Amino acid sequence: MKLAKHTFKINSFLLVLIFIVSRPSFSQNLEEKFDKLLIERYKPNGSGASILVAKKGKVIYHKAFGLSNIELNVPMKTDNVFEIGSITKQFTAVAILMLVEQGKLNVKDEITKFIPDYPTHGKKITLHHLLNHTSGIKSYTEMNLSEIKSKDMTPTELINYFKNEPMDFDPGQQWKYNNSGYIILGHIIEKVSSQTYEDFIEQHIFKKLKMDNSRYGHKNEIIMNRAAGYQTREGYINSDRISMTLPYAAGSLMSTTEDLFKWQTALNQNVLIKKETLQKAHTNYPIANGEYTNYGYGWLTYDVNGVPAIQHGGGIFGYTSYAIYIPEEDVYVATLTNCNCNSPGNPTKKIAAMAIGKPYKTSKKNTNISPKELEKFVGVYEFEDKVIRIITLKDNQLYSKRQGSTAFKIFPKNKTSFFFEDNFSEYEFDISNDSVKVIFTDRDSNRISKGIKTNKPIPVEKVEIKIKEEILKQYVGIYEIKPGFDLNITLKNGKLISQATGQEVFEIHPETETKFFVKEFPAALEFIKENGKATSVILHQGGQKIPAKRKK
Repeated sequence: MKLAKHTFKINSFLLVLIFIVSRPSFSQNLEEKFDKLLIERYKPNGSGASILVAKKGKVIYHKAFGLSNIELNVPMKTDNVFEIGSITKQFTAVAILMLVEQGKLNVKDEITKFIPDYPTHGKKITLHHLLNHTSGIKSYTEMNLSEIKSKDMTPTELINYFKNEPMDFDPGQQWKYNNSGYIILGHIIEKVSSQTYEDFIEQHIFKKLKMDNSRYGHKNEIIMNRAAGYQTREGYINSDRISMTLPYAAGSLMSTTEDLFKWQTALNQNVLIKKETLQKAHTNYPIANGEYTNYGYGWLTYDVNGVPAIQHGGGIFGYTSYAIYIPEEDVYVATLTNCNCNSPGNPTKKIAAMAIGKPYKTSKKNTNISPKELEKFVGVYEFEDKVIRIITLKDNQLYSKRQGSTAFKIFPKNKTSFFFEDNFSEYEFDISNDSVKVIFTDRDSNRISKGIKTNKPIPVEKVEIKIKEEILKQYVGIYEIKPGFDLNITLKNGKLISQATGQEVFEIHPETETKFFVKEFPAALEFIKENGKATSVILHQGGQKIPAKRKK
């Protein structure tokens, strides 16, 4: 009996040893780099993230950082469940392609085949246009979302909400990210399959792939391991509530990083649709003028440091997400977070690049370039895409700023090439002639724009002044820009906060007692007062002066 027990111990040890040896090799140095990047991004006392990295079909890294519930001080776990936002679009696109393979529809079908009374304004709008964001239909998230965000709506009611809006452009003529298109696709899935969108996705995808922790999101249900959602406004706050009937087929699903890996694995193995059918979703389609959109059906087709990849992110009240797959290297990276304040896009791309052995340039040493040499690059540059970029020098550090945006540090790769801090853009200067020329490359999308240094003076930075809170209170209120589109001015912690209907929140900074500016983009507000109270405000943006009367 003792001998048998001893033999069992030896065999158990051998099994453990075999398991350890057979695990895919993963560089300790690479793991430390992943850890360092993520710990800096997702602090132990703040909102968190779950990150999974897989290579050659095997998980090589799976960790969680930060807190899943800040109020209860609960650490994030790798099996926490998150709202994945627009990564939902991948599932909607594949559901459509599943129905295509079943012969129930075609991506060339016009939407009026399924919704006969849809007002197309005489234009031919196809399922391809909806899938590819080239339909021209107005995206409902650009409308007065605040008035309906907590309202439960059927797909038909939601479509009725936006269908009579003027089209942004003719179908196929431009590309513009569009949530309305995916709402219509969800409705078409229901009509063709005779199932709700929720049931179709859960029965034909989640259950089939054993994605046991994935589901259609519902706010009122108890969901085990759900990470609480947050946003920031002078510190963390609980995220605004949104009825999950609104994101619907454009952004309603919930999942875990492990389940998303199951999803990608199933796609790779053609479990749901054929390889040639999936390729339709991963194709970089052009618009009418031949320019490519860098978008397929539910996936972006951007490279990762020069290597072809498919990817997509998501953002919804309280959550952000990003997932990348690099087919040549069979590398998959998925990051899910529980705050809309700390986008995982850049860290996910950096990790993917490191995982394939092609890390983005990160060295920030200003070596071998004197301040005098750096001064050659300072100036205002005009680019062929009409963008103005301003390069300045302070304390031997170059900064680049798109007009009206935030300044980023830029660091030298060599004496004429510079890369941006915390994103994937680069400058390549030509200083061989009297006129300084530059090529700006967005390494994320591989889009290139050429520019030239002008004689225009560098704009003087606006200086923020201090104003008594009693004066700031005079501006608090709701101002109507146009029916259904308001500007809401609130006061928090002695600072004025501005939010347009359905838009992000921005602090506005005083430069005089009545004039305020936005740091994040070129816009300013000028309040008009009568008898010590603001009666209207003028929005200065894009060369326009837009008046807005105070409602209350």
